[in-house]
Amino acid sequence: MNDNLLDFDAQAMERYFARLGQKPFRARQVLRWIHQCGEPDFARMSDLAKDLRAKLMLAARVEPPAVVADEVAADGTRKWLLKVDGANSIESVFIPEDDRGTLCVSSQAGCVLDCAFCSTGKQGFNRNLSTAEIIAQLWLANRLLARDPKGRRVVTNVVLMGMGEPLLNLDAVIPALRLMLDDNAYGLSRRRVTVSTSGVVPGMDRLRAECPVALAVSLHAPNDALRDRLVPLNRKYPLRELIKACNRYLEQAPRDFVTFEYVMLEGVNDCDDHARELTAIARRVRCKFNLIPFNPFPNSGFRRSQPGRIRAFAEILRRAGLTATIRKTRGEGIDAACGQLAGDVADRTRRSGRKIHRITELRA
Repeated sequence: MNDNLLDFDAQAMERYFARLGQKPFRARQVLRWIHQCGEPDFARMSDLAKDLRAKLMLAARVEPPAVVADEVAADGTRKWLLKVDGANSIESVFIPEDDRGTLCVSSQAGCVLDCAFCSTGKQGFNRNLSTAEIIAQLWLANRLLARDPKGRRVVTNVVLMGMGEPLLNLDAVIPALRLMLDDNAYGLSRRRVTVSTSGVVPGMDRLRAECPVALAVSLHAPNDALRDRLVPLNRKYPLRELIKACNRYLEQAPRDFVTFEYVMLEGVNDCDDHARELTAIARRVRCKFNLIPFNPFPNSGFRRSQPGRIRAFAEILRRAGLTATIRKTRGEGIDAACGQLAGDVADRTRRSGRKIHRITELRA
């Protein structure tokens, strides 16, 4: 099968064109056509030589996943369901705001981590996404948003906070990140690209070394005993190791803080003492807190903290001199809010043993 050029970052593209006997500037030209212009047809890449266009039409392709659903909520949030293969579909969500447009992308079909409050983890994992499947979510969003009859909306920020754990798929995620940052592709700044992790410490160290972007950590608990229950990965990388990794990451990070994401679960992790424990963590690492109202799913066993409780929790953090924001729920009308992203994944972890409709946690 011919090569999907969405899989190639700049270095890989140069190597590919070298094999075709072409100079490096041809790779940069094609990168711009594909990612800046959103052009999938080599015949329309007018500044390429005709013989090169003909060769590419035979040897290569620009092939994103198929869009099988496209929904827009009343608040402007837009959600796409993408078919990545015969058994698996994923979702991407675009969240427009006055000063930015944020695209949430997935990195895996399903998730292997089995966090207690996350339906995706409970229902299983199938496979990692390829670089092409990751970057195509941005490629498609730009093309589809450009056709918006209400005027062009653009992606200014990307968050890898959809289905999956990005740091367990770095071989594909890092080339996708490099394309997002490349001036011949999307030209986003490192501050505007965020990777979220549940705390895969070796992956944090590798990302720091190879492509440091903004970092968000799904914390969800202020101590090891509770985090062991909510985020089983904590048993392998407990808080002391996670905090050390965060401090190492900040040595190279484009921002001078880590964002700790904290899903608010009624009667589980939302009392005053939990907030005070978080202030102790904040003395060990520069951080901000993003408090996320939980969106229940069937048989989750958890309830969303009451609005007053969330505000009181945030106030304890703020009185300690910390930044604490409360997530505004977006896209509920099309099941695109936090905890509602959906896809179809053929589980191979035997948690479910069948193909099921999933609700994934949007960890932003």
